[in-house]
Amino acid sequence: MHDAFPIPHVWMPHRVSYGETDTMGVLYYAEYLHLFERARGDYIRRCGMGYAEVERRGIILPVREAQCRYRSPARYDDLVLVRAGIDEWGRASLRFVYEIWNEDKTRLLATGMTQHALVNPQGRPVAVPDWFRNLTFSMEV
Repeated sequence: MHDAFPIPHVWMPHRVSYGETDTMGVLYYAEYLHLFERARGDYIRRCGMGYAEVERRGIILPVREAQCRYRSPARYDDLVLVRAGIDEWGRASLRFVYEIWNEDKTRLLATGMTQHALVNPQGRPVAVPDWFRNLTFSMEV
């Protein structure tokens, strides 16, 4: 397993559904980005604030860049574990990194990242507010 993954981080379990697979029964490539999004939301929620509250406070996190490297396929009905953490803070940006593992964490299925701007509701960049950067992670990793 990747030892240099940022702390704190979350592990989000996900059972691959039939509708998420292609005709070969393999998790469809675009679904990996959806899993990243769900894990990102879980990370923020475990910091004590859902993403909806972050938006109510005037911060929106549009994705500026997304990357996924597919290493080994996940298949219908597999239980996968998605790991997410923040590995970089900019003045008005942040970067999440992700790993997707098989159920017993012996096979790395995918890695990726999403780079986010912080903008106000009008779409203008804003500096990372202290309340956001200092959210306290609410569970052990």
